[in-house]
Amino acid sequence: MDMTWVTDRIAVGGGIWNEIKMIEVASEGVTHIINMQIEFDDRELAAPYNIQVLWNPTDDDFLFKPPELFRRAVDFAVEALEQPKTKIFIHCAAGVHRAPMMTLALMCSLGWDISEAMQHIVSRRPVVDFADVYVRSVREFMKGYAAGARTPEAHRR
Repeated sequence: MDMTWVTDRIAVGGGIWNEIKMIEVASEGVTHIINMQIEFDDRELAAPYNIQVLWNPTDDDFLFKPPELFRRAVDFAVEALEQPKTKIFIHCAAGVHRAPMMTLALMCSLGWDISEAMQHIVSRRPVVDFADVYVRSVREFMKGYAAGARTPEAHRR
């Protein structure tokens, strides 16, 4: 399975596509999936493994992404991370653009500096390509995002 752990509870990668790969995802302890690919909906594959899936279909079209796209997934992930022992897998088709973009938004919402988060993600998953427009989209999302009383340090490992 094309899955890279960027923290002890957040992984990023490529498409799941079939039951064999979903079994691998489940065996990694993943409890929540954010599926950024427009190409395939994982919900039916995940159901037998009691994995919660947010399908957040997104075109990899190198166009600006609206804050609502990030808000939906970040809210889902932050709520999941508030529960002990949850693990999140954020994926798209190849794990190069859309999933890393969403991983960046999540990490920033948890208190990471955007440059530090980008460097960290790329150090763990070198195939990542942060398109300028996607980084700008994350920056715009973060301008309106208030993490409130979240405890980002708990999710930085």
